[in-house]
Amino acid sequence: MRKNPLTGFLAALQFLSVLPVNVRFATDDIGRSLVWFPAAGLVIGMCAALGHGLLRMAGMPPLVCALAGVLLLAGCSGFLHLDGVADTADGFFSARDRDRMLAIMRDSRIGAMGVMGIFSILALKWAALASLPPDLIWRALVLAPIAGRAGQILTLHHLPYARPEGGLASLFLAYRSRQTMITAAAAAIGAAALLAGERGLLALGIAALFGFAFNLWCRRKIGGMTGDTLGAVSELTETVLLCALTMGRSPS
Repeated sequence: MRKNPLTGFLAALQFLSVLPVNVRFATDDIGRSLVWFPAAGLVIGMCAALGHGLLRMAGMPPLVCALAGVLLLAGCSGFLHLDGVADTADGFFSARDRDRMLAIMRDSRIGAMGVMGIFSILALKWAALASLPPDLIWRALVLAPIAGRAGQILTLHHLPYARPEGGLASLFLAYRSRQTMITAAAAAIGAAALLAGERGLLALGIAALFGFAFNLWCRRKIGGMTGDTLGAVSELTETVLLCALTMGRSPS
C-alpha cells in the first residue's frame, strides 16, 4: 500500500513533541520519520515563537517573555531532551566505568549532576534570548530546534549505539543514510541563512563544532550514543546556537 507522504512528518511530530497528533503509527513509520526531524523542530520552534510573541504583545517584560520562550521549547518536546541531559550528566560525571555509566543513565532517578545540567541549559538559553533584540528572538526560537533535531540525525549517522541490547533510539538506526544526513544538514543551513543570515550561519557552525566535540566525548566515555545522549546533543546544539547568536550584540 502506498504511504501517505505526510505519515513520516506526523510520526516525527508525535515522537518529538506533545502536540496532539492522534494517529496510530507502525514501528517502521516511526523509524522512517527520521528525515522529518528538522520539520518537527520547525513546528516546535514556531509554537515557542508564537507564545513569546503573544506575551510581548500583552506587554509582559522581556525577561518573562524570554523565559517563556525557553520553557515552551522544552515543554512542546515534553521535556524529553532535558531528561536526556540529566541522565547523561549523571552518568558521564559519575567517575565510573562504562557499564556503570550506562546503568546510571538508565536509572529514572536524577542526581546533583543532572540537576546542574538542566539548570545550566535553561539558564544559558534564557540569558541568550534575553540578550537578543526583539526582531531576532522569534527567529532564534524557530531556528534552534531545527538545528537541534538536525544534530540528532548527524549523531545517529556517525555514532554506533552504545548498548548491545538496543533501546528507544535504535528504532532509527536502520533508516539512517547519507541522504538523510545531507537533507538534515541542508535544512539546518537553509533555515540559518533564511532566518538570521550570516550571523545565523556562523552560530550554526559553532553549534555544529560543539556537537561534534560532544559526540567524540560520547564515543570515548561509552563507545557511542544512546537515546539520552541524542537528547543531550539536541539541547547542547540549541544552547550553543542561541549563545553564539548573541556575540557582538548588546541587550535590547
